[in-house]
Amino acid sequence: MRKQPAKEIAGNRCVNLLSVSPVADDHIALEHILARPGWANYSDSRWTLSWSATLGSATAALSQDRVPIVICERDLDGNSWIDLLAEATALPEPPYVIVTSRLADEHLWAEALNLGAYDVLAKPFDPEEVIRVVSLAWLHWREQKMDAAPKVMRCVA
Repeated sequence: MRKQPAKEIAGNRCVNLLSVSPVADDHIALEHILARPGWANYSDSRWTLSWSATLGSATAALSQDRVPIVICERDLDGNSWIDLLAEATALPEPPYVIVTSRLADEHLWAEALNLGAYDVLAKPFDPEEVIRVVSLAWLHWREQKMDAAPKVMRCVA
């Protein structure tokens, strides 16, 4: 039986994640974590992971598709997660940005939160922490979009 693309699966929301890192192993690790059976316990959605190695390719991907969550390496060949955050916040529906680093410490965490990132993940990735942070980011992003949606009022005669 041929597996249907995620966008065609009835009854399940398809959520696009974007991994931005010049390190291919980061993308592979995230893909393996998202493929874990336990992931389904945290969400009623289907997850797709796209990869970008540079700020330019990430910006192009963000302008083409609705991406609620970006998982971005701290350092991007001549750029940084701050540059990506600036590009992302300019979008009509800005994604939540999660910063990753082998040097994730309290300083990076404080800087990231103060500048508007959603959270920081240490590398190597802890699967449970990735699942927790990404799930919460998705729930908050979705809730924010629902709160921003126009409300329909009924007049009762």
